[in-house]
Amino acid sequence: MSSSSWITIFSLLAHFLLLLLPSPALCRLISKTAAAENKKQQAADCDGRWIHVRDLPARFNTELLRGCKSFPIFDDDFCPYLANHGLGPRTHNRSRSWYRTDPLYLEPLFHRRILEYPCLIGDPSAADAIFLPYYAALDALPYLYSPEFYNNSAQHGLHLQRFIVDEDNPQIWARRSGRDHFLVMARPAWDFSQDPAADPPSWGTSFLDIPSFLSLTALVLESRPDPWQEHAIPYPTSFHPATLDRLDSWLDRASLSRRPTLMLFAGGGGGGGPNIRGSIRAECENRTDLCEIVDCSEGACAHDPIRYMQPMLRSRFCLQPPGDTPTRRSTFDGILAGCIPVFFEDISARAQYGWHLPPEEFGQFSVFIPKEDVVFHGVRVGQLLAAISGEEVQQMRNRVLELAPRVMYRRHGSSAGLRARKDAFDLAIDGVLHRIKQRVGSPGDPEPLLFDKDDDESEDRLMDGLD
Repeated sequence: MSSSSWITIFSLLAHFLLLLLPSPALCRLISKTAAAENKKQQAADCDGRWIHVRDLPARFNTELLRGCKSFPIFDDDFCPYLANHGLGPRTHNRSRSWYRTDPLYLEPLFHRRILEYPCLIGDPSAADAIFLPYYAALDALPYLYSPEFYNNSAQHGLHLQRFIVDEDNPQIWARRSGRDHFLVMARPAWDFSQDPAADPPSWGTSFLDIPSFLSLTALVLESRPDPWQEHAIPYPTSFHPATLDRLDSWLDRASLSRRPTLMLFAGGGGGGGPNIRGSIRAECENRTDLCEIVDCSEGACAHDPIRYMQPMLRSRFCLQPPGDTPTRRSTFDGILAGCIPVFFEDISARAQYGWHLPPEEFGQFSVFIPKEDVVFHGVRVGQLLAAISGEEVQQMRNRVLELAPRVMYRRHGSSAGLRARKDAFDLAIDGVLHRIKQRVGSPGDPEPLLFDKDDDESEDRLMDGLD
């Protein structure tokens, strides 16, 4: 066949292939159709889940971070712990999932995560919930720890109230009397619930007693016994994986870890009169064959996860006694390590973290020993734990590790595979949307719902949806 014939054949084939390719107009139509379908699918996925982030001036959030070198409670420079949007610096140069995270920075951490939430909406009137990116715990530091501000602690939050209720598009707040608003407060609720009329002033600020704020939802690290105004979410740990492989790799390590130590106490305190921490330390010091102590006095463990995670990996049970307040960050560190938590007060976790740790399942993944039995009636913690069969211990550890992804905050910008598995942030958003839906009630109702405890049936439906 001549060369001209080959050229003719190739020309015909090229012309035929061009006919098969869509025209620019057809490409634009296909792209437009796909975009419309994606938008339709997003609307379906986000129905009842739209969140509007209020545009607060920097003085309510990022400007507060500028004082990190001289926060009044700390002697150290706290600026390094702002790295990675509040996750803190990596524990070492080769670390891929572990950071020196400080719980005080949960607010910027949460703020960063919500900016990649898939159901954000610019129109507040179309939102199901409205997030306030206010760094409340950082703004409270002078009122809590600077003597010149003690007598002014009732002023905490009044500037925010004026801005969102009276100055900046007040119709956003007025539409539902603030019942659709929520924020994160990286401290226990006790620190924000001082009676403004107390004389002399007691500990804390009066943020949660500001009348306008009685209707919003505060996500706190620890709630009060009657948490009608707030709900507790997990303390941030130091583990923030970015991919599903890294999460699964850690969980495999925790599952396969040899655990020669019966029980571990990581913490400080225990001095003074009879108390549960003192009893635990005394028992551990007398039974070093059963118990290990990691001394975390003076904040020794605050930014050093290696100090306590390695001992937790080799322990079957992690003792979680109350301290200044009933809850502990160590609870969540231990769960990530597959170390079965042992509680001594019901309010330490069972009555706190229902969105993340199913209350009806506590017997499946934890042990409860009343602190009064240990302190005043001679009950030995080690004796009770040693009596639990190896099979039951294994079952409890398996359940602890199943719950572990629910109490960790994954890294922002994480992989699609990891985003498909709900973490502490996701469950907090699910929970607050459910709570706000109940609080909003009938459209146009101007009265805030102060006592809105979930009924058992609706709570069960919520937990089913989170699993």
